[in-house]
Amino acid sequence: MAIADKNRVRNEVAKLRADFRRLCDDGKVTGEVKLLMNSMMMIIELILTIFLERSTKKNNKNSSIPSSQTEKDETALGQSDQHGKGKRENGKMAGNTRINESVTVTSAITCKICGEDLSAVTCTHHERRTKIDIIFEKVVTHVDAEVKSCPNCQSTTKGTFPGDMPGPLQYGDGLKAFVINLLVGQMVALSRVQKLITSMMGSVISEATFLKYVWRLHQALEAWEVKATESLLMAPSINVDETSFRVDKKNHWIHVYSAGDITLKFLHRRRGKEAMKEINIIPRYGGVIVHDCWGSYLSYDHCEHGLCGSHLLRELAFVIDSNQYAWARNMKRALQKSCKAVAESNEKRLDDKAYAKLQKNYRSIITRGEKELPPIPPKPSGKRGRIAKSDAHNLLERLKKHEASVLLFAKNSHVPFTNNRAERDLRMAKVKQKVSGCFRVSDYAKAYCRISSYLQTMANKGFNPLIAIQMALAGNFEGGE
Repeated sequence: MAIADKNRVRNEVAKLRADFRRLCDDGKVTGEVKLLMNSMMMIIELILTIFLERSTKKNNKNSSIPSSQTEKDETALGQSDQHGKGKRENGKMAGNTRINESVTVTSAITCKICGEDLSAVTCTHHERRTKIDIIFEKVVTHVDAEVKSCPNCQSTTKGTFPGDMPGPLQYGDGLKAFVINLLVGQMVALSRVQKLITSMMGSVISEATFLKYVWRLHQALEAWEVKATESLLMAPSINVDETSFRVDKKNHWIHVYSAGDITLKFLHRRRGKEAMKEINIIPRYGGVIVHDCWGSYLSYDHCEHGLCGSHLLRELAFVIDSNQYAWARNMKRALQKSCKAVAESNEKRLDDKAYAKLQKNYRSIITRGEKELPPIPPKPSGKRGRIAKSDAHNLLERLKKHEASVLLFAKNSHVPFTNNRAERDLRMAKVKQKVSGCFRVSDYAKAYCRISSYLQTMANKGFNPLIAIQMALAGNFEGGE
């Protein structure tokens, strides 16, 4: 239904209500008819609200539908150059990347015009041209151990091999890091990685060997995960979220916890409190958790809660699209304006006076919204269950109930406006699922979560992924804790 049609329907209902009130004022309507018509008008308003919501198409701008299923997404604030408190990408190269740089000087010997000898002429300046390239080369290292027979006791003595060469043939950490990065970081299919390595090295390495590399790194990162969890618990606020993940044809959930440079992902069969209790991060955490108002998070009352502003803005956009409510438009404008003010302030929060003004305006909008929305009819006596409400009613009640959580971003500088950090950390898991379809074994799904957590954390710290994997294989987590 077009917006013009929605407005016309709304205007017709308002006209009928006005005519009825005029008849009531003229005394032409009895008390019984007045009571009956008021009840009918209330029901009509409620039905109209729900009908307009049902007939309004949802997309990534007014709901949580991913942008891949709709047209091109825009920023929540409508301006791509606005930044909140989230981490900005600086575009710099990883600081621990190995670089082999050389400078060669070409001499000017003779004049190209007259042929004069310029060997003794002083150089005035240099003109530089640069070529940057990456060279893939197969490095084969042979170690020959001497074998000698003792002339005294006739025993055989053999030279000592390096510690990283325990058998007749082994592959180095550089190859292992390259394979793991392709499988986990770049989400390339296992068979395609095998074909690539075969074409580069001239020898076939089995897929089972590649999986052993992944499992070895998973085990090596166990200590890192424990230390990263302890560091995460010290953060003043963390972003949390979850997404579905198919393992062995069954639905599982990846739970993400992010703060600062740290990203941790855990796989669990459940989505709610059972998973959160076993992961045991939120039950031990005492700061602020930023989320999308999922009820399982709100059940933990020992910590503060911050609600994602992007989710609220999208829901408000849907209410505006469907019913053109003024309160929703005012609330959306107030949240956007506050977010911009917080982003532009040096303290990344509002001062006490500005926050009190925002809080007053917020409550005023809620009050006007309660008057603008059609009332909910009372629950019939003896009927079980909750009363069905429109999306607009549910959103307004949530905004009223969780006022402190909605506005916490404007009060505390360490609380972001959105939960986009956690959603970005989970996004690649959905790409992995599209590439692979699903994991056949839960152990390797858990390995994917731990390794991708490590790679994302090290990338946030500015580490080259290939070097970071080699560090982990060698047991060196310096800079990654």
